[in-house]
Amino acid sequence: MTNENELKVKDRDIVVPGELLSDGTSYIPSKGIYKKDNKLYAERLGLIKVEKNLIKLVPLTGRYFPKENDKIIGKVIDVLISGWRLDINTAYSAVLPLKDATSEFIARGADLTKYFNLNDYVIAKITKVTSQNLIDLSMRGPGLRKLRGGRIIQVKPAKVPRIIGKDASMIKLIKDSTGCDLQVGQNGLVWINGEPEQEVIAVNTIRKIEKEAHTDGLTESIEAFLKGAKKWNEQNTKKELTEETGKIWDRWVQK
Repeated sequence: MTNENELKVKDRDIVVPGELLSDGTSYIPSKGIYKKDNKLYAERLGLIKVEKNLIKLVPLTGRYFPKENDKIIGKVIDVLISGWRLDINTAYSAVLPLKDATSEFIARGADLTKYFNLNDYVIAKITKVTSQNLIDLSMRGPGLRKLRGGRIIQVKPAKVPRIIGKDASMIKLIKDSTGCDLQVGQNGLVWINGEPEQEVIAVNTIRKIEKEAHTDGLTESIEAFLKGAKKWNEQNTKKELTEETGKIWDRWVQK
C-alpha cells in the first residue's frame, strides 16, 4: 500500500536530474529513476507519472538508443557489396543486408542502386543490436518500404510516444485532418506525404505536440489547433503557407 507522505512530487510534475521523488519503501522505480538509501531520485529531465505504487519518468530530452524491434526511418548513405548502410539518427550507422531488404531474388553482381540508392529514405525494423554497436535492419514486414516523395522532419526521440499518441490516436488525428500519410520512426524521424499546404499543417501540428508534450489536455489543444489551421487555410487559400503560419493559426484558435 502506498504512502502519500513519502511522495515528494505530483503526477505530471517536471523533474530535473537528482531531484528527490519519494522517501520510503512504498514506491517502485521505473527506467530513468534510481534508488539510494530507500529514496528515489530522477536520473534525467522528465515528466512524472504516478500509477498506484509505480513511479514512471517520461524523458523530455535525450538521444535515440537503438533497440531490437524498433521501427525506424533511415537514410541510405552507402551502397555495399552485400547490402546498404543507413544513417538512423544515432551515433552508429546500421546495415540493411540483401537477404532482409526484399523478397525479390537479387542476382550476384546486380546494381543495388536499382533497389535503394544514396539519399533514399526507408522505413525499416531493427533486428539486431550487438554489444559492439553493430546494428542490422530488415524491410521484410508489414509497412516496411522505401519512402517516396513527401518530406522528412526530425523531432526529439523522447517526444515520439506523445506524437504517436495512445493507440496511435494523435497520428490518426493529424491524418484525418490533413489527409497526409505519416510514418513516425522511434529514432525521431517523421515522414509526411500529402498536398503541400496540408504537409505544412501536419509539420506545424507535430512541432506543437513536441513543444507541449508535457502539458495537460494536449489532445484537445491539438484538435483546436487543427480546426484553426483548417479555418485559416479556407480563408487564405491564395496566401503562401509556410511553417511560420503556425503562429497565425494559434491566434485563430484563441478566437
